[in-house]
Amino acid sequence: MRLQAACTICLLIACYCSQACSGQPNIVVFLTDDQGWGDLSVHGNTNLSTPHIDSLARDGTTLENFYVCQVCAPTRAEFLTGRYHPRTGVSGVSLGEGRLNYDETTIADIFQAEGYATGCFGKWHNGTQPPYHPNNRGFDEFYGFTSGHWGHYFSPPLDHNGERVRGNGYVVDDFTEHAMAFIEANRERPFFCYLPYNTPHSPMMVADEFYDRFANKDIGMRHRDPAREDLMMTRAALAMCENIDWNVGRLLGKLDELQLRENTIVIFFSDNGPNSYRWNGGMKGRKGSLDEGGLRSPFFIRWPNKVPAGKSLPQLAGAIDLLPTLTELAGIEAKLESHKPLDGISLARLLTNRLDDWPQRSILSVAGKGRQVSVRTQEFRLDSEGKLFDLRSDCGQHRDVASHFPQVAEELRQLAKRHGDEMTELFQKYASRPFTVGYGKSTTLPARDGVGHGTIQRSSKAPNNSFFTHWTREDDFISWDVDVGTTGLYEAIVYYTCKPGDEGVTLRLKVDGGASTQAVVRDAYDPPLYDKSKERVADSHYFVKDFKPLSLGTLQLEQGRETLRLESLNIRGQQVVDVHSLDLVLIQVQ
Repeated sequence: MRLQAACTICLLIACYCSQACSGQPNIVVFLTDDQGWGDLSVHGNTNLSTPHIDSLARDGTTLENFYVCQVCAPTRAEFLTGRYHPRTGVSGVSLGEGRLNYDETTIADIFQAEGYATGCFGKWHNGTQPPYHPNNRGFDEFYGFTSGHWGHYFSPPLDHNGERVRGNGYVVDDFTEHAMAFIEANRERPFFCYLPYNTPHSPMMVADEFYDRFANKDIGMRHRDPAREDLMMTRAALAMCENIDWNVGRLLGKLDELQLRENTIVIFFSDNGPNSYRWNGGMKGRKGSLDEGGLRSPFFIRWPNKVPAGKSLPQLAGAIDLLPTLTELAGIEAKLESHKPLDGISLARLLTNRLDDWPQRSILSVAGKGRQVSVRTQEFRLDSEGKLFDLRSDCGQHRDVASHFPQVAEELRQLAKRHGDEMTELFQKYASRPFTVGYGKSTTLPARDGVGHGTIQRSSKAPNNSFFTHWTREDDFISWDVDVGTTGLYEAIVYYTCKPGDEGVTLRLKVDGGASTQAVVRDAYDPPLYDKSKERVADSHYFVKDFKPLSLGTLQLEQGRETLRLESLNIRGQQVVDVHSLDLVLIQVQ
């Protein structure tokens, strides 16, 4: 009798827990990279077909006027925090400018604290070293890369919870596989699954099965200025967008298979305008621009029986609104009480048909470290040159109407000036942050975060996925400006390549005016560059190869700001080594 009663109680508790958990929706967020508003068939582009993404519009609600930043890392920061990116320490996309200040609370922190399983699968771009790493920002699980972009898309080196691993197949397919496994593993509890895909950002690599139908395709819908369009780039981007759509479909199918569709909020948006001149609804500007085409993103949200299906809303919204919106939809908005002041507002009332009165608002966008500001209202855009456009009749920004609406123009110019002045101060405040070491067991300092001195060069024009090469003089060196969080003994491991005949050089890592450690490069290691045959445009500047670890021994690092120098004591052949990164592993706390 007691056993039967106990079993009954357990069943009741299990039933209660299941019902309680069902009240907390799962959340899946797709964020694509350099995919324009026009890169979807649901928006009228007949050059491609995106049925799975289109289904989110059919089965959910579309926000017609949804705005992000003009480049990648700032949009991610605004989504994660609900705050304009300069407030968070993010000012750009390379040289450490994408780091999200570690005193910021992220949307993942909030959902993790509420008991959600949290996972991020793809391109992070908001910091590499702890405490900037996604595992330190509220994500239980991370699989992807932390850089601004990656140099190869087929089985490249990746990061799995801070460990170096090798990917399996095409990166977006791989990220989706890991996200589906995460969802399946956490199907019995609420989960927050973030998929920041890294395509159609360059390199324009995509498998034949997606590219072949575009290889010789006549591109019927063209950029508003066709002479500026690179058709090979367009074909590659469209193929990559169809691959994204296929992966979105796979994950939506997994939700159906696990019977999670009804209690899962699914969101899809992009981080900026298209990365080339291609069809984008006639809007002005592309990625990097503060005009409509550089800032307007597709946006769809599906939540069956909660968010209306097939509805389209014209109200102004942006990435800054997603943190307060999702926390309210999940019933945990109280968690925001201790959060830093938000710039975004909750769209929950708007999305769930509880709209009685919607406030007039402006969304502000900055570039040039605050010197350029664009303002979007429901009706107008003031561009970064102070020109005013009435987007109700001129979405392509062809006619400056400032003289017709002088009061509006002046009010928006004053708003832009105040915002620009405030943001400029913030950009200056966070301009010289060192890179963190010793805030976790192991720290990676990649070449992108270092400075080459003398003849040393980067392997590509973009620091994000480069390595150091052309080290031809003994007095050349590489430096990293660091903030050491923990005094202790660290093992230093350099990842290098060395041509036959160049081995025998001695590498030394030293703290300016302090400790040092050194080792001889005894083994030549000269692997080929990764195959680029699946890259669909000419003149690629991406170069990727494998690197070999070499322990330089241990050195003492003291808490505080230091400069690390990687030097060569000799040259045995034509040059020293190529350097990918430096790992510092905390061996003993002192």
